[in-house]
Amino acid sequence: MRFVFAPMEGITGYIFRTVRHRYYDDVDAYYSPFLSPDANTCWGKREYRDILPENNEGIHLIPQIMASRSEYFIRCARQLQSMGYEEVNLNLGCPSGTVFSKHKGSGMLAYPEELKAFLDNIFSALSLPITIKTRIGVTDPEEFYELLEIYNRFPIQKLIIHPRVRSEFYKKTPHLDIFAYAVKESKIPLSYNGNIFSVTGYQQFMNRFPDTQEIMLGRGLVANPGLIGEIRGEPAEDGRRMKDFLDELLAAFEENCPGETQLLFKLKEQWYYMASLFPDHQRLIKKIRKAQHISEYREYVNQLFAQARPDTTFGFYFA
Repeated sequence: MRFVFAPMEGITGYIFRTVRHRYYDDVDAYYSPFLSPDANTCWGKREYRDILPENNEGIHLIPQIMASRSEYFIRCARQLQSMGYEEVNLNLGCPSGTVFSKHKGSGMLAYPEELKAFLDNIFSALSLPITIKTRIGVTDPEEFYELLEIYNRFPIQKLIIHPRVRSEFYKKTPHLDIFAYAVKESKIPLSYNGNIFSVTGYQQFMNRFPDTQEIMLGRGLVANPGLIGEIRGEPAEDGRRMKDFLDELLAAFEENCPGETQLLFKLKEQWYYMASLFPDHQRLIKKIRKAQHISEYREYVNQLFAQARPDTTFGFYFA
């Protein structure tokens, strides 16, 4: 089984990846938060820092591109290829309203003819492998039947399926019947993404889809950095490695964030997910998420790990 780390804007940048890799060397590949090229440029300064090879040493990073026009995607992919990248990923999954309205991310799924033309252009122009991360439609899961017909026409290296429609965002149970259809009908190697937050959730998924070769984890892996290890049979986290990881992540962010407010915002984003590991200590979690100064944040995190061991049995299970 291959495990890959989903891109999460604002969380899984190069600082997070570098620190996590030192403590949890268990991911086969990381996907970068999306690059969004336009008519003038492929990326801004922040995005460029994120994909610089020297900022990702020892990490298998796959850049993800989200574009409304094929020529923007092609230009960006070629620049990435010149930097040494040997694979790129097309984002057809982002459900954000501002993205959707610009016919990017999941917004492109609403226009099958435009999607076909887009894919035809990029596969005709580029030689490097292209993978796709997709939702199953915009409002109706059955839209995926036509989408898969389109995908099957192209030499896509891998199709990563998040089996929700755009309108569901990250809510409701993934449509596993649609993923089952993809397993049966896809001519493309598949990867699964969606709602695996625990060892039990993983086992239930694998009981239904035992031939799955790759799983992309996102929120579940941010919430529990040791999830892959536990899936592979390692003992559950006792908190010590997790605490060291969070302390080093704080130190690394301190070196790179311009101010305390931005630093706290980044740390609190992480705790939005990790809070589920401490169901009996929500009072301290609330203090961590309301801390106004780094000194308060450190104090509350230290108290939490002194009092509690992470409960990694949390989460949502497949029915």
